[in-house]
Amino acid sequence: MENQKPTREQGEGKRSLFGSIVIGLFGALGVIYLINPTAGFIELIPDNIPGIGNLDEAAAVMLVISCLSYFGIDLGGLFGRKPKKEDVIDIEVEDR
Repeated sequence: MENQKPTREQGEGKRSLFGSIVIGLFGALGVIYLINPTAGFIELIPDNIPGIGNLDEAAAVMLVISCLSYFGIDLGGLFGRKPKKEDVIDIEVEDR
């Protein structure tokens, strides 16, 4: 089977220290942006624009959640999401 996808366990061992630091800095930047919602010194999109005013905060939330999931913290369990089943067997069938 040449086309096997790497499993989560194989990928976790290949994380570099530099990559983890960069992801951690992005997560910290997202948290800082969320802590300062309307103080004004960091505001990408003004909140008073109808429809798109809060998109920058939504992007910051997605950034923080993505960074947490990179480090293995899954927030989906807090909201009742069922855990993924890791014991799925992938079988290829050949026609003869």
